[in-house]
Order: sequence, then structure tokens, then C-alpha cells
Amino acid sequence: MNQFTSVHDVQDIRQLLKDALALKENPYSQQHLGKNKTLGLVFLNPSLRTRLSTQKAALNLGMNVMVMNMDKEGWALETQDGVVMNGTTVEHIREAAAVMGQYCDILGLRSFPKLVNREEDYNEDFFNKFIKYCNVPVVSLESATRHPLQSLADLVTIKETWKGEGKPKVVLAWAPHIKALPQAVPNSFAEWMCKAQEDGMIDFTIAQPKGYELNEDFTPGAYITHSLDEALKGADYIYVKNWSSYKEYGKVLTYPEGWMLNNEKLKGTNDAKVMHCLPVRRDLELSSEILDGPNSLVIHEAGNRLWAAQAVLKQMLENL
Repeated sequence: MNQFTSVHDVQDIRQLLKDALALKENPYSQQHLGKNKTLGLVFLNPSLRTRLSTQKAALNLGMNVMVMNMDKEGWALETQDGVVMNGTTVEHIREAAAVMGQYCDILGLRSFPKLVNREEDYNEDFFNKFIKYCNVPVVSLESATRHPLQSLADLVTIKETWKGEGKPKVVLAWAPHIKALPQAVPNSFAEWMCKAQEDGMIDFTIAQPKGYELNEDFTPGAYITHSLDEALKGADYIYVKNWSSYKEYGKVLTYPEGWMLNNEKLKGTNDAKVMHCLPVRRDLELSSEILDGPNSLVIHEAGNRLWAAQAVLKQMLENL
């Protein structure tokens, strides 16, 4: 694995899941891989789970880790070519990424979308230029359109906790929010679950109000409904997440009542386990009674962020 930006970078999804769960059982078994290797983590946006889990994963593998909060500690970056830099930008991404690649064996990068220009965000221009100029393997810590480390941890959690017969029914359920959020997490979750469905691991449904449909490139094979109650029937796992409109890009549209998941709605499920990537706004996106109750997997899921990151770094180190 030379880079990790989406499920399409994974040759064998089942092996990656196996690696993550094996590392969870024996976290320090592969420390020889990271000896005298350095991971650089570059953040242009805030992070809690992604930073700590990826940093810990690298340490478990014997790596050195450097963290750069570019939004607070770095120079303002210019990403466009052919411009005279006589404004607020100080350093061009060509030099910045190339220099970081000189210091690190693997780089992780986190950069959120602006949610203003859909074409600009979905072109992933910043991410692609960073990968091009740094000349070392890159792992996505979340981009404008995807969050693959989160999605891998989500699939690890489902794989680890499913004790039933056959395939579990997994539902991605839109939830309310007070502001426009990116589509990166739901895009990525849908993409990974569609791949898992294709491999015969799950059955996948997406529920969202009208106007909140995701880009179809991320949802091939998913059953899509505008009825939360329909989606919840027989559900084994419910992944709750807000996202802003893709069609009316970055907007918060009107929606009918009844989209926040609570214990009453869980009665229509197969005693479903509930997931969320965190952070979560209690009693807006998801009810406190679920978050504090026996159906919640959010802390377990967050814990698996460590093993997901470690499995990815392990495969990258093996390829160096």
C-alpha cells in the first residue's frame, strides 16, 4: 500500500480487517517495521481521535512521530500555480510538501472542505498536490470527500461485534445538525459499506431526507430510502451522521421531524447497535438515552480507530 486515501487503495479488505484485529490482540508484535522510521502528521483542521489514534498506532509500530498543526503553527500555503504570491500566502505547497517528505518516511494529512465550491472540493486539489510533491506514502487523516481511517474502524467494529447468523443489516442514517457539515464521513462510510456488501459481508441501506442524497459515485449498490422508519426495520447496526446537501452544495435544507434516533425508534430494529464517528451533539444528532445506553458502540468504535490506523501503517511500512 503506497497511499491510503479511500477503500480503492486497499487490495484485500478482509486481510486489512484481519490485520487490525490481530494487532488489537498483540499491539507491539510489529515494532521492527517502524524502527528508525518517522511518521509526520499534518493537520490543517482540528482533531482528537484521528490525531491520538494515529500517533499511538505509529508508536506501537516502533515509529517516531512528528505533528504539525499547519493552521496554527505553519505558514499560510499557496496551492495555485502561476500566481504572484503578493497576498496572504507565504509558502507554496510545492516546497512545503517536498520539505516534509524529506523529513518523514510516511505523511498523514487532514484538510476539510470549504463547502462553498463543490467542484473545487470534490477535485481534491490540495490533497492531490500534497501527494504529488511530498514523494512519500500518504495516509488520509480526512479529506474534503473521504475519511477512510474512520470508515475502516467502523467496519472493524461491525466485524468484531457481529455474533448473529448471516449478514448484518447496516443502516447509514442522516441526523439533524445546526450547521452545514461535510459529506466526507458519510461518503466514506457508504463507499466502504458498499464494498463490504459487494464482498458478501453485509446488507447496506442509506436513509436521508429528500435533498440530502449523496454523490452516487459513493453509493453503488446501496438501498436508499427517504423513510427512516423503513430503513430501521430489521436493522442490526445504525450509523448516525449529519451531512449537508450535495446537490445544493453545503446548504442545510428543511427536513421533516423525527430524524433524531432515540430508544422508541430502536424498537423497530433488531436491537440494533448504534454508531457515530464523534464528536456528537447530544440530543440534537443523537439522543443521550442511546449514547448512555447498552446499544451504543461509540466508545468501542473510537477505540478501534487505533487498530485501523495501525493496520494501515503496518501495510505501508511493509511496502517501504
